[in-house]
Formats: sequence, C-alpha cells, structure tokens
Amino acid sequence: MDALNSTKPDDHQILVEEKLSARILTLNRPKQLNALSFQMISRLLELFVAYEEDSNVKLVIVKGKGRAFCAGGDVAAVIRYINEGTWRLGAKVYWMQFTLNYIMATYRKPQVSILNGIVMGGGAGVSIHGRFRVATENSVFAMPETALGFFPDVGASYFLSRLLGFFGEYLGLTGTRLDGAEMLVCGLATHFVPSERLSLLEEALCKVDSSDPAIISTVINEYSRQPYLKEKSAYRRLNVIDRCFSRRTVEEIISALEREAFNKKDDWISETIRSLKRASPTGLKICLRSIRQGRLQSVGQCLVREYRMVCHVMQGKRSKDVFEGFRAILLDKDKNPKWEPSKLELVSDDMVDSYFSMMDDEGWKDLKLPARSNLPAYAIAKL
Repeated sequence: MDALNSTKPDDHQILVEEKLSARILTLNRPKQLNALSFQMISRLLELFVAYEEDSNVKLVIVKGKGRAFCAGGDVAAVIRYINEGTWRLGAKVYWMQFTLNYIMATYRKPQVSILNGIVMGGGAGVSIHGRFRVATENSVFAMPETALGFFPDVGASYFLSRLLGFFGEYLGLTGTRLDGAEMLVCGLATHFVPSERLSLLEEALCKVDSSDPAIISTVINEYSRQPYLKEKSAYRRLNVIDRCFSRRTVEEIISALEREAFNKKDDWISETIRSLKRASPTGLKICLRSIRQGRLQSVGQCLVREYRMVCHVMQGKRSKDVFEGFRAILLDKDKNPKWEPSKLELVSDDMVDSYFSMMDDEGWKDLKLPARSNLPAYAIAKL
C-alpha cells in the first residue's frame, strides 16, 4: 500500500482516505471544477487497478471537492497538445482515460460515486460506468460536447444509448442539463440522497465490509429520498422526444421538432430546436451516428470506436470545429462559433463515415483494452 500512498507531485489532485474496507477517492481541483488532468486520470487508473486485486478493499467511493463532482476533461490541455502539433500526446491522455472508463464499467467491486454537484463530459465517464451513482439536489448533469464542436465520448455512446426510448439521443445532441431528480428517473443515477445526509451515508458505507451490491444498495436506500420531478422536466415529454429523436438523421429530427412546434406553441420545443441549431453540424452528425452504433455494441466496442473518433478530431484534418468551439465558448466567450461546414446539409455521409475509420497515420493503433476476468454478472452484461 505504501506505493499507492506515496506523495508524488500532483498527488494532491486525488485525495485518498482508507476507512476500514472502504477507500474514498476525492477529486481535488475545486478551482477547475475538478476537471480531469492527465495526472488525475493516471492516478485513478493506478488506484482502481490496485484496489481490485487487494482483498482488504471491498468498495470504492469517488466524490469531488467543492461544488462539482467533475466538470469534464482538461480541454485546454488537449487543445494545447493539438496546437503544438503533438496531438499524439493528447491521444495518450484519451487512451488512458478510456482504459479507466472500461475498468470502472467492468469493475469487480462496487464503485459508489457521490454526484453532489456538476457532472459533465469526462466526469460522467468516471462515474456513470460505476455500479452506484448517488445524485443530490445539487447535481447537474450534461454532455455539452456538440456545442464545443465535439461529440460525447468517455463511453457515452454506451450509457446514453441505454436510456429509455430516445432520451439518450436527446441528451447527447442538445447538451441539455438535468438535475438530480431527472438523473434518477432516467437511470443515470441509481439513488437520490439529500446532501445533508451524505456524511451519514459515507460513514455507513465505510462500515459495510462487503462487496455484495445488494447489501450496499440496501445501505444507500436507508438514506435515499424520492425527489420531486419538476413540471417542466424534459422527462415529462418523452412522447415528443421519442417521436422526434427516433428519426434517422439530424435534419429529420429538426424537421420533426419544427412540425411539433407548428402544431403547438411550446417553449421547450423551440429551445430544443435552438440548441440543435447552435451546435456544430459535424459534431451533431457524428454524435447521432455514435449513439446509434452504441445501441448495438458492448461498452468496450464503444470505447474503441470513440477512441478512433477522438483521434480524427484531434488530428484536425477533417474539421477544425473543436478549436472554434473552444475559442468561442471557453476562451473568448463570445458564444458565437463559426462552424465549418456551417450547415448540416454540407456535412456528407462520407465525411461522417471517415470519423469511424482506422487512422491513416504511421504508428497509430486502435485502442487495446485490458483483458478482464472473474467479473460479476452486472459487469459481464456490458460485454
């Protein structure tokens, strides 16, 4: 255990507590809303691999310091790699991150993620794949990538495509934010616990001394509440979402929404149309294709495919939208990105296909995920 508790530089970005047979990992970059640095990803991977083999460890709790669980990956660092012509270094970060996502998705011991705040992008990748996800009244979930000229990655094409009906397509394409009650009802969270009860829950989990998911679920249930689903929740509009977001193409989805808006004045529909029209046309098309393929793929196949897509985006030969999205939304904050191509109809099927192909780049390899064995039934189901 000493090696795992050594204080390397940047170790403070993941705080480790050992309490009986539980391990509590706290993401600790509160000023950056716990955005995942390369150091955090590699440390989490190291810890998760070690804990799986350590018979003294029965469960792993992951939480965030401050008002976020984790607001995503460190986009600025990845953009820097690309701008400096070293996109391969950025690809290395994703290789490690997707490997971590895969290990979490197929973990032999229960992971309990306490989502008391913002959970976006890469933050969803290090929580939603785990066995238990506890939302609170402070939770805010979103996969906002299409507004940044990107697409939901970290295995999102697996977990979004498994939500009821076409709710996953809706979340991935629009980047809509959900609160804790909505996360629970749609299945992104497994439990809802009011934040004032979290310290009691944590205390109880540390005393469990079991890896049996049924026992852990019973403990979390003792602190759980049934939250109120707000009247204006998108989840109350599943019929419209299924009618529109089941369409084959992004253009057909928008047309279907426009027909709904014509028949009935509804602010929610017009806001949904606006979100789609603000997003990157390329991002939208590769996102829809990714979620549709994800419906028929295992979690490992989704991550391997998403790794290809990420590498194409970072190489920047096909589109520069991710740079433009970063500039407009995060850097200059003018919120007025100039997408190229600028219209959905200018993004051809061939252009979309190319993101899903092998990279034609010397020395590039497909993501190779580690072999997994002795898995519990709920992890085997994902394979």
